[in-house]
Amino acid sequence: MTLRSDPQKLLRQVIARFVAEEVAPVARELDQAGRFPRELFQKLAAMNAYRIRYPRGKGGAGGNTTLYCIMCEELAKGMLSLAAIAAKQCLMATNFLFRFGSPELKEKYFEPAMRGEMIGSFCLTEPEAGGDLGAVTTTATRDGDHWIISGMKTWITNAPVADFFTVLCQTDPEKGIRGLNFFFVPRDTPGVRVSPRFELLGTRTTEIAEVAFNDCRIPADHLLGKPGKGLGALLSILAEIRAMTAALALGLAKAAYETAFQYAQERQAFGRPIGKYQLIQAKIASLATEIYAAELMLYDTTAKIDAGQRAGRESMMVKYFATELACRAADEATRILGAYGYSMEYPAQRYFRDARFLLYGGGTHEVLLQNIARELRL
Repeated sequence: MTLRSDPQKLLRQVIARFVAEEVAPVARELDQAGRFPRELFQKLAAMNAYRIRYPRGKGGAGGNTTLYCIMCEELAKGMLSLAAIAAKQCLMATNFLFRFGSPELKEKYFEPAMRGEMIGSFCLTEPEAGGDLGAVTTTATRDGDHWIISGMKTWITNAPVADFFTVLCQTDPEKGIRGLNFFFVPRDTPGVRVSPRFELLGTRTTEIAEVAFNDCRIPADHLLGKPGKGLGALLSILAEIRAMTAALALGLAKAAYETAFQYAQERQAFGRPIGKYQLIQAKIASLATEIYAAELMLYDTTAKIDAGQRAGRESMMVKYFATELACRAADEATRILGAYGYSMEYPAQRYFRDARFLLYGGGTHEVLLQNIARELRL
């Protein structure tokens, strides 16, 4: 896809160069060590990467969803876990703090987060509540000038290294989903406990853990948004979350495709490159076609979001399509590389492992397909 505007082309070039020079040389080492890429995280901050979605004059770089997704896509081509960490810092971890936080909270936490000096996290999922937000049991109880937060969150990205959390809580169980609200909880709040990091199949540099909130007392102004409006706040960025996940998937699919394409040109079998055989050609041609389709879908969706149009159905479709493509591209890459695709020395196995990470964020595909069907009025 040829991007029309110069800012889009320039951003893609800048991030692609960063990936080639800074990320690719260390991706294998970081993945094997399972170490949070703090140095790369801070280098991205120095490039103002985390400000990309926020308006100029308010601590941002004046970008939009399209630019944000271009950045996520290009980072994912180098290392999906780094891209996921950066994506979280730009959107879920800081969005409600920016929109609803007091000037004091923004000065103390938002600005340092933009500078890469603090790391944010987003606490939504619970052991018994994933896509079903009505099952959220983490509570926030008003006590004078404070709220008391109690409950457990799980599969929380960045939790072991986070300095603050945006936490979805139930304030009035009788109201169900209309009693949900987001709260800002600093890491050093008494009662916050983070479990040891989970050992993961893929995205091994992404720190994920459980977070327990045991009678955490926070000031009343740490409520992010108006009472009872938590679901609406989440829905307001849900299309962007799904588009971002699709961008991560597209970047990974492109990386797997390019690895397979290069190998097919170089590997000789029976006197000629394996890319000259029809079965290999069909695999690569099919992936190229689907990557083209996913790219068109993604940036059509982000254009709608940037224009202020509804893009709920489109974002679900592209999240589903691009993520399934990423899994398929990673699988085909390991097949085309043969035994080398099974070797930890080559990146194909990392793409294969990392792709599974994309299946869960922004809604499982079973839920997405059900919701798409509902949008189609079936």
